[in-house]
Amino acid sequence: MASSAWSRRRTRKAVRRGLTNFEVRLRSSRAGIGFAARITATVLTEPPYPATSEEIAAAVRAILRKAAADVAVTCDPADLATARDVVGEHLRGKRSLSTDPPVDFRASLALDLPPDDQAAVVALLAAQRQQAMTDILRRQAAEAIAAELADPVALLLRWVERDDADWSKLSTVLGDAHKVAEVFARYRPEHERTVEHQALEVLREFLASFPEPSQKSMLYTLLAAGMASAQRPQHALKAQALLNGHTSSVPAGDA
Repeated sequence: MASSAWSRRRTRKAVRRGLTNFEVRLRSSRAGIGFAARITATVLTEPPYPATSEEIAAAVRAILRKAAADVAVTCDPADLATARDVVGEHLRGKRSLSTDPPVDFRASLALDLPPDDQAAVVALLAAQRQQAMTDILRRQAAEAIAAELADPVALLLRWVERDDADWSKLSTVLGDAHKVAEVFARYRPEHERTVEHQALEVLREFLASFPEPSQKSMLYTLLAAGMASAQRPQHALKAQALLNGHTSSVPAGDA
């Protein structure tokens, strides 16, 4: 009996040695950048085991390395704290070897970035910041130019400022300026490409399709009434204010 107990203790220690702080290199979500992990597993099943201590430890290590790798590859190395939480939580779950009888175990880990990978993350973030600034400036320039060229007068001014402007072609240029301005007027920055902005464009086109002052007054009246009916009194007041402003700006002969 004493010999059997001693044998089980020796087996447990041998398995524990094989499962304490074993290393694994884990790929991250960024190509070429990886984590360095040290995993410690705890076997929950008491010996005797259906295989030798070396075989049990090797099988457990293989399963845990794969489990850690499957999750780490989804983690951003720039957010090391979250990667530790995600991979650590994944390894804490109980697993079993497909032996007869099964051997149950769970694990914990210490996750870090080696110096070379830390430097790579710093370089990557710096490059991303620079690219983001470049993209923002490019978009701002595009939006500013599009807003300017949506005005036929601005287009005509650009043509006038040219050294080789041919004034005999002015009438043709005026027509072209209106066509080009219509194209740029349809441009919308990314933040204005939502359903709400598209609905606003439809509403604007709808209101513009009724050019007569009396028609516009009727539309604003209906709009204010609809907002009041939808229990949006503040919006109804704003629509009513637009109606009042429109009415006061209409010449007496047109009212």
